[in-house]
Amino acid sequence: MVSDDTAAVTEPLPGPARQPGGERRVTLRRDLRAAGPDFGVSLLVTAAVFAFLYARIRSGASDTVKIMPFMEDADTFWMYWLSQAFGWSALLWAYGTVVIGLLLAGPRPRRFARSHAAMERLHRTTSLSTIVLMFAHALMFAAELIRYETKLSWPTRFGKALVDTFVPGGYSSGTGEVAIPIGQAALYAAIPLGLLFYWRHRIGARAWRALHRCVIVVYVLSVWHTLLYGTNVWYDGWPRTVLWLLQLPLAALFLYRLARPLRRGERPGGPTGARQLARWAVLLAAVATLIALCVVLCTGRDGGRARASAPGAQDHARGLPVVGAPVEPAERLHV
Repeated sequence: MVSDDTAAVTEPLPGPARQPGGERRVTLRRDLRAAGPDFGVSLLVTAAVFAFLYARIRSGASDTVKIMPFMEDADTFWMYWLSQAFGWSALLWAYGTVVIGLLLAGPRPRRFARSHAAMERLHRTTSLSTIVLMFAHALMFAAELIRYETKLSWPTRFGKALVDTFVPGGYSSGTGEVAIPIGQAALYAAIPLGLLFYWRHRIGARAWRALHRCVIVVYVLSVWHTLLYGTNVWYDGWPRTVLWLLQLPLAALFLYRLARPLRRGERPGGPTGARQLARWAVLLAAVATLIALCVVLCTGRDGGRARASAPGAQDHARGLPVVGAPVEPAERLHV
């Protein structure tokens, strides 16, 4: 889930975008340079996540090994673990940029103008970093598929890996038939929605604001993809519950911004019309989401797979390969 300069969502855009204080126009090239430190930090976090996953594989504590026991050789499948690390970093950065965007989208005191400009820049750089991390997650998964398909010729390996990774419906194995297209949708929506900020003057402020608000859908798709196919949160238990728990403050902040937007005309209770009805529908959906999150956390029913007494029974029942059974290569990797 990525988003960009939310201040532009809440203020008119009659001319070239300038930061408070008369700074130069915001461009993609300048933001790419400014994103260097942020992306460097994201790489350090990715390396830490990779080391953590690698250590759990070596110790045998990882749930991934229970799902796919052939992956107990951490050295052989290092590209898969790097893909997982990029995926978790991308989700963390998406979470952060959405939170910053929601904080920027509401009323703000004038005395915080300078810190607001700094948050805007951080919002843009984290958005760009998120896009790169999401793409790296997919690219490393494709690289692992290329390495793994040893029975195929190199051209066929490349073609099959690219189709499995980047073409919706190309990956046909169990839960992946649904989970991978969801992840692809998040990636393909994130790129234009994130970069359109830099062409907002050409498409118009109103159109850009409408498209920008779809960014939250990208984040929801990313979380959904993780819950469906993340082997680290595959089973029910505290890792999956924590992932659900982290969505609670974000949902509450989103609901608060819907109920108290910056523009008075966008507040619920205005003149009846199609836009007002749409706002009420989104507001009610946010309330329902918040209630659902509370129910999940209170009941502990987070949708995780139960740990079967017979190895692989739950996976097989869901159309996935039985753990320990010989399967085709395309059926053995989970995003």
